[in-house]
Amino acid sequence: MQEVQVRFSKILMEDMFQVRPNETVVITADEGSKKETVNALFTAAQNAGALPLVLWMPKAKKDSQAGMQDWPSEAVTGALRHADVWIEANSRVILYSDIWETVMLVNKKVRYLIIAESSIASLERVFTGFDIQLLKSLLCQITDMAKRSKKVRITSTNGTDVSYDIDLNHAFDYDDGDYSAPKFGTAPGFVNIVPKLNSMNGSIVFDHLQHSEEGVPLEFMMRDGVIIDVIGGEGAELFKSYLASFQDANMYKISHNMLGFNPNVRTLTGELVEDERIWGGVDFGFGHTSSIDMPPFGQVAKSHFDGVVANTSIYFDDIQLTNNGEVCHEELRPLADALLNAIDV
Repeated sequence: MQEVQVRFSKILMEDMFQVRPNETVVITADEGSKKETVNALFTAAQNAGALPLVLWMPKAKKDSQAGMQDWPSEAVTGALRHADVWIEANSRVILYSDIWETVMLVNKKVRYLIIAESSIASLERVFTGFDIQLLKSLLCQITDMAKRSKKVRITSTNGTDVSYDIDLNHAFDYDDGDYSAPKFGTAPGFVNIVPKLNSMNGSIVFDHLQHSEEGVPLEFMMRDGVIIDVIGGEGAELFKSYLASFQDANMYKISHNMLGFNPNVRTLTGELVEDERIWGGVDFGFGHTSSIDMPPFGQVAKSHFDGVVANTSIYFDDIQLTNNGEVCHEELRPLADALLNAIDV
């Protein structure tokens, strides 16, 4: 396993971030982080000529803004304001908190990436073994198609059938594994769309839902962009209690929709960062939305959570992109096939 950590960390620092001599690489972590992975990232940054810094902190009780009371926020923010690279390996994520928002606002040079508490086996699957340029071509074409569309509809044989409108004022982005320029980066293999406010309607049945009991499918009933009910027996009641604990109406609102196209992710593993990018699946995020993604003010909430639906059929207006998890669009299919055939196994 140590060999895998070394290989992943070297690829991330040298090929994806392309770190340069004397750049400051800050790795944030907490008591739930994978220490071996953090140490491997530190060594890889050092070997590339960078100046690494690891910030260990307490594990917060909740993610994002709800975790602020548990972190030494002023000291952490101060260090990150001057970082060239920030890799977030926290198990309770800083993403979308005041720390994150401040750093992304004032540090215009930072190349940020969140890996959260992913295992090294998952990180290797998600970040290595594919052709970055082929993935970039596929994701770029899908993003362009989304921008030319008015409505997105997503269905699945598990009962999901939900749609929303496109808002060209909101963010459209993708990650292909190239973190060499300043950006808000996440793991590669998706197209992200921020739906038009108050436009999402239908039903989402999650195959993997953060902060819910594993293996218990829950159904969200969506009306005008808001969760109006959670269905699924005792598990649904527990999740409703989780949502209510924030005492924040914005925690019930849709934040973003990620369309998954990582060629190495073909089955659900239970690791959220990986599952969000499952080929032919989708992720729905709820709660806090940064002003970066939803200008000018964002959607302020105390936290953020995500859920995944696998094997989806995705439609832009009346044009079908995927069918039960496989790319079927005649212009996208050659790119998808080339990407899948180029996987380094």
